[in-house]
Amino acid sequence: MNAIVAFAFLAILGLLLFSISFGLGFYEKQRRRKLVSMLRTVTQDGEEQHVDLLIDMTDQKKSGDRSGDKDKVDFLAGIEKMLHESGLGWSMSRLGATMGVTFLIGAVVSMFIKVDSPPALRALLVGGCASMIPVFFVSKKRASRLAQLEALLPDALDFLARSMRAGHAFTISLEMVGEEIQDPLGHELRTLFNEQNLGASMERSFAGFARRVPIPDVRYFCSAVLLQRQTGGNLSEILNRLSHIIRERFRLKGQVKAVSAHGRLTAIILTLLPIVTLGGLMLTSPGYLDPMFQSAMGKKILGLGVLAQIMGNLFIRKIIRIKV
Repeated sequence: MNAIVAFAFLAILGLLLFSISFGLGFYEKQRRRKLVSMLRTVTQDGEEQHVDLLIDMTDQKKSGDRSGDKDKVDFLAGIEKMLHESGLGWSMSRLGATMGVTFLIGAVVSMFIKVDSPPALRALLVGGCASMIPVFFVSKKRASRLAQLEALLPDALDFLARSMRAGHAFTISLEMVGEEIQDPLGHELRTLFNEQNLGASMERSFAGFARRVPIPDVRYFCSAVLLQRQTGGNLSEILNRLSHIIRERFRLKGQVKAVSAHGRLTAIILTLLPIVTLGGLMLTSPGYLDPMFQSAMGKKILGLGVLAQIMGNLFIRKIIRIKV
């Protein structure tokens, strides 16, 4: 009995030490990667160029050279950028492995779906749909993180303006707001301060900040700081006005969201109603819909119904989506 207790204690202690070692190693790896990224920004070769952060990248692509591979979208670079902006810390290999696992799970689940179709095709379709779940998850996390960054930006600008009016230098104020504002904006501001503290130029560090946080308000903030550095002016007053404009836009977005709530609810009900009705009929009367699933005409009707549902949902979303 004592031997079993001792063995269990040693096993638990070993797992605990392994977990601590793995956690410390992962933290050190993340810290080293962030430091290498900041040093790469500082030691980047090339002459200083004028940074115009107010120009949209799509306008630059439209006005640039349209020939060759320059106009092609780099899919892998876009996925990697989405992973970085999501804040999950995933790598491309981890995303690929997760997609592979979900594909296998979907392929196994497809074997239990009673549909008159070839098993290989059914496994391929269900597995392909399941493999996109990690991509949708990363996309949702990216959208949520960008929304948090946008919501925290007005408070950060007010804090920065008050600190500068109190007599602090801009870099000191930037360090203070990075320590006080909660993540994820606090982390990005601390990265911005560390890049400047390590010797990066203000133009390069703010251009990197605008690339890491791809929201228009950040570009306006970076442009205001760089323009004030070149021409002078009251930066604290500019930041206060920018914060006021952002808050007013948030208020207008809330009003638009309240007005379009009826349309969103209509889209949800009209989309879910046929699915719920179909599921209810399959549960209450299992053989009632067999002629529709087995006959050629029934399959065509189902396909047209699904297509009509998708098109109707897209039309409703297009109507209720109002850009502010």
